[in-house]
Amino acid sequence: MNTPPMVVAVNVHKYFGSLCALKDISIDVAKGEVLCVIGPSGSGKSTFLRCINQLEKTDRGAIWIDGELAGFRRVGDALYELNDKEIARQRISIGMVFQRFNLFGHMTALENITEGPVTAQKRPRAEAVEEALALLNRVGLSAKRDAYPAQLSGGQQQRVAIARALAMRPKLMLFDEPTSALDPELVGEVLAAMRDLARSGMTMIVVTHELGFAREVASRVVFMDEGAVVESGSPREILVRPQHPRTRDFIAAVLK
Repeated sequence: MNTPPMVVAVNVHKYFGSLCALKDISIDVAKGEVLCVIGPSGSGKSTFLRCINQLEKTDRGAIWIDGELAGFRRVGDALYELNDKEIARQRISIGMVFQRFNLFGHMTALENITEGPVTAQKRPRAEAVEEALALLNRVGLSAKRDAYPAQLSGGQQQRVAIARALAMRPKLMLFDEPTSALDPELVGEVLAAMRDLARSGMTMIVVTHELGFAREVASRVVFMDEGAVVESGSPREILVRPQHPRTRDFIAAVLK
């Protein structure tokens, strides 16, 4: 029996005033798949992630997460918008790592990771601490459990942010250009943590300019431009032998 996709986006549109940021986006993401989304700035990549996580509302079309319609409840033929509490319940199963680390500056690395499980999921603190310590070890930061964000490098902060997202036990991880705010020498440590996560079978959608990472880790690559999907295929098809001239031009510019 075929396993249903983790994410199904159908004819998704998003407008900001007169600007159409997403134009008829239809994408399926299988469970365990690593989808890398590439494209120039302003192409709608981050907006698509934000729509999946309901940080932005879609204006047309629909998104399903693990078979559940995001943001709406269907009753017969009618759709009703979910309230904030219901949206928060749906969002809790999705981890998201942003360009900026968004750690709580007054909390240690360990406290940043345990806050969500204890406060939002009402899990016992001892259990949350045990899991957080394991996650810090997983991202190579066991020795930084008591460090505050200001005492960590950008790469270390981003790895804490990944551990914090994983502590919520998500079934889907979204990465919005997680290395773009890092100094070049710190990029590798974050990508290594993401490679480990991909190998574990986590379903991931990664917006990135790191074409080497996409070539190595992605199950599939999507190229977006001006709010639309231009081309989609395996890493070899998109990164080595792209068919669309716009894709070829973009990849050539990035690899200069």
